Amino acid sequence: MEHRRLETVIGLEIHVQLRTKTKMFCGCDNDAEHAPPNTLLCPVCVGHPGTLPSPNAQAIRYAVRIGLALGCKINSPIFFDRKHYIYPDLPKGYQISQFDVPVCGEGRLRVEIPSSKHGDIEIRIERAHLEEDAAKNIHRNGQTLVDFNRAGTPLVEIVTRPDFRSPKEAKAFLQELRRIMRYLGVSNADMEKGHLRCDANISLRPVDERGLPIGRTYYPKTEVKNMNSFKAVERALEFEIVRQTDLWSTNSPPAQTTTRGWNESKQTTELQRVKEDSADYRYMREPDIPPIDLTDAIDEEKHRLLELPAAKRARFKDEYGFGTKDVWALTDEPSTADFVERTMSELVSWLVASPDTDGTPEEIAEAHRHALAKLASTWIGTKLVGVLAARGESISTTDLSPENMAELMRLVFERKLNNTAALTVLEYMLDSGQGPETVMQERQLSSMDDETALGEIIDGILANHPSHVDDYKSGKTVLLQFFVGMVQKETGGKANPHLTKSILEKKLR
Repeated sequence: MEHRRLETVIGLEIHVQLRTKTKMFCGCDNDAEHAPPNTLLCPVCVGHPGTLPSPNAQAIRYAVRIGLALGCKINSPIFFDRKHYIYPDLPKGYQISQFDVPVCGEGRLRVEIPSSKHGDIEIRIERAHLEEDAAKNIHRNGQTLVDFNRAGTPLVEIVTRPDFRSPKEAKAFLQELRRIMRYLGVSNADMEKGHLRCDANISLRPVDERGLPIGRTYYPKTEVKNMNSFKAVERALEFEIVRQTDLWSTNSPPAQTTTRGWNESKQTTELQRVKEDSADYRYMREPDIPPIDLTDAIDEEKHRLLELPAAKRARFKDEYGFGTKDVWALTDEPSTADFVERTMSELVSWLVASPDTDGTPEEIAEAHRHALAKLASTWIGTKLVGVLAARGESISTTDLSPENMAELMRLVFERKLNNTAALTVLEYMLDSGQGPETVMQERQLSSMDDETALGEIIDGILANHPSHVDDYKSGKTVLLQFFVGMVQKETGGKANPHLTKSILEKKLR
């Protein structure tokens, strides 16, 4: 059997549920996630005869914002179209969507892939268009129930070109897209809750030694659906690569475009149907919605466009000195990035105002850049996030202010609190809402800096462990940490670790 070198070709179709107050073409509340079934509906969103759709201006602006962030050409005027198909979740028998004149034309998005040897990838965006969501089918006890709360929810469908060459690239793209949607404020983009839904088109094609396609450029693709997490997307595509490779090895590659569903419990894809093409949908211009001019919306959204995740990562590295691994964690969520930025601003302001520092604000910030970056990475990216997670909270929901967090980090920086005591202070701050200075004084958690008192404690510890002292003096210097730990135990974790270490080294000479 002839061995072929096969290249993976993947394209994505992503539906982003927009976070607007009302639905796409009516005034119904757009909060299907928290409402009882079939309580958010009206004659318009369920398609009663004689009703007229009225486009949601906020949804249109959000679509423009998304297009600008993805480097797309924004069309104006735009048109809406009817996409016909018969299914229980489509009350009108057609979906109002966009066909030949979408909001967003071609664009490009450069995506960093963490820990990849191949660097960034650039993915071409084919289009991004507005449409209304269908209702939700619920399959139960052999019956299909329909909840129309979601019918009419505004969506932006983003279609990429087939530029992905691995499941890992597709996953990284989706994760960056989620960050962008959250930074733009247009969607929660939570895959598990259906705010961001992805269908993947995948095919294999033979290539020569140079990586150039042999024969046809593209082969019949398989569309994979029902993937509700980034991990599911990656695993489904990995499964399809193995399945389609097996078909090629028996000289029976896929002969037609099909749709398969991802079965999470079995970790396999399963055939659903032969896929329709655009002619089957009988697109026609939506007669009840006139052309919409976007000139003003484009100008206004250009001025509103905020710093996007990739730019923020680069600036956090350059301005604050964060390392690559830390910067991904600290900027993944816009609420975390904002908290970090405000906390760092408070820390720098304190340093500049301190009588112990000399120089211009820029010189002072630069001199302490890496020390403050390490402090923030530890105390925000690890300790604060960990404590909040244990409480079922996050930075976006906590009442802790950046000012109080900066003050706590300052006390650690000044060695007025050691790490153990500072973590205790943080817990009390979250419980009471008090500032760190107040908690430290009330709980008597300030660092023990009395050299005489510490010396007496250390003398007693050394006297009680003469064999360890001898071993240390014989060359087992790792025992220094044993003695530091004993001092911390004796002082309830209050001993200044740096001063403790210094005294021990002197007494153990």
